[in-house]
Amino acid sequence: MSSDRLIYLPLGGAGEIGMNAYVYGYGKPDKERLIVVDLGVTFPDMDGSPGVDLIMPDIGWLEERRDRIDAIFITHAHEDHVGAIGHLWERLGAPVYARVFTAAIARRKMEEQGQPEKAIHTVGRWPETVKAGPFTVGFVPVSHSIPESAALVIDTPKGRLVHSGDFKIDHTPVVGDPFDEAMLAEVAKPGVRALMCDSTNVFSPLPGRSEQSLGPDIQKLIADAKGMVVATTFASNIARLKTLAIAAQNSGRSVCLLGRAMRRMVEVGVETGVLAGFPHTITPEDAREMPRNSLMLLVTGSQGERRAASAQLSQGNYLGLSLKEGDTFLFSSKVIPGNERGVIKILNQLSELGVDVIDESQGRYHVSGHANRPDLEAMHDLIRPQFLIPMHGEHRHLREHVKLGAAKGLSGIVAVNGMMIDLSGNAPRVVDYIETGRTYLDGAVQIGALDGVVRDRIRMALNGHVTVTLIIDEHDEPLGDPWCEIKGLPETGRSSAPLVDVLEGDLSQYINRADDKTLLDDARLEKELVKIVRSVAQTEIGKKPEVTVVISRLG
Repeated sequence: MSSDRLIYLPLGGAGEIGMNAYVYGYGKPDKERLIVVDLGVTFPDMDGSPGVDLIMPDIGWLEERRDRIDAIFITHAHEDHVGAIGHLWERLGAPVYARVFTAAIARRKMEEQGQPEKAIHTVGRWPETVKAGPFTVGFVPVSHSIPESAALVIDTPKGRLVHSGDFKIDHTPVVGDPFDEAMLAEVAKPGVRALMCDSTNVFSPLPGRSEQSLGPDIQKLIADAKGMVVATTFASNIARLKTLAIAAQNSGRSVCLLGRAMRRMVEVGVETGVLAGFPHTITPEDAREMPRNSLMLLVTGSQGERRAASAQLSQGNYLGLSLKEGDTFLFSSKVIPGNERGVIKILNQLSELGVDVIDESQGRYHVSGHANRPDLEAMHDLIRPQFLIPMHGEHRHLREHVKLGAAKGLSGIVAVNGMMIDLSGNAPRVVDYIETGRTYLDGAVQIGALDGVVRDRIRMALNGHVTVTLIIDEHDEPLGDPWCEIKGLPETGRSSAPLVDVLEGDLSQYINRADDKTLLDDARLEKELVKIVRSVAQTEIGKKPEVTVVISRLG
């Protein structure tokens, strides 16, 4: 019996929504040849990752085995699947394969980070395949909320795997490939050992709706609007952008795109030929000269992003364009959990301006790009895998998806990030646990979760900061008293005296009583000064701030 094994290892995207990164391997234990599927990002928030620009999967385990990585495959061009490629590729070094539209986006991301665009290879649709070590991989078109999404057919010495990617069942997607049951049924004919399947909408009980179904309601809304119309959606959903733009054109309105990400997606769609018939757009400069009732703005910021066009407009002005009472603002998108506060803030600011705000709560102006529960069952029936491994979902989604499969006799397992699954036998089984985490892009630098930078930033945000400076002269005597600078703390405490004065008074008393041995020991001095500052601050303001002690010695 062969000792070679077939493994599946999620490093991101399993137990969470976003930051997708999956590894498949075949060979002897810890000598497997590897392929990677997707390298995505998730986005920071001020509560858990203040000041951070992007959050990416920890690829330390992969980097240690980079000589065994045969290829990287990208299923589609959403940020949570391709967003980290430019930042992480250099650490892996393997060739990257994607379909035309996705490859164009990936090349731009590589270029932005100074990485070689030639590492990105364009692949056609199934039955075209790529040979990568012991794997043969093909891209099967599926419908989603971005063009040229693909499920991957991964042939291995232990049998065929299907990695669904993000998908929905949509036969009229406006832009991109319709869902093709016949092609997937053909893929399933030889037998499929395992289906790794999108779990995002496993709790949604109704069948998914087609992108095309939104057209009439969007058309009526825009035709009936009196003032300027503004609409926001995911920049990558160019099918929705096309629907919105055509509705504007049919209503006699000129279309202006606001936001770099949105312009880039439309440009790439046109360049690669996946976006045909998109109406002519005008510049912001031209838009400023247009009558308000003849204008529609398509803007970024559907998730409440602070610097995006939606937020800027809600605050009064963006590129010389402003909203007024009687204008209409359409949110043609779903709010991703965690982004509610930012979106609600924009909604209220728009309301204060007198703008009529319309959201997707009634389902008339947005449909999801992910398969609902009945569509997941339809995928199970098409592929008929030996076993089911849910992915792309929080833990509750994965668990519910396993239950859904079990109801029809599918053997499944909840596999979260870091859980290595052996797919070689008659049932999936856990064979190892890999330490996984997050990599933060902080400005121009990548830092790990264990580096403490983000943790320290959160502590400073919660508790404030005190800097204590003490100068020791060449005779090892204090040169004057210690002094303090405070950041993020009240200026006055319970004693009604300035906080700085109270801190400096207690620190000076300690320094004036300190013996020679203490004054010669920087570590001991620092420890005591920190202790005093935190104790005094607790008494005065009820907080223990972060403290930095600077001891300067002369001579």
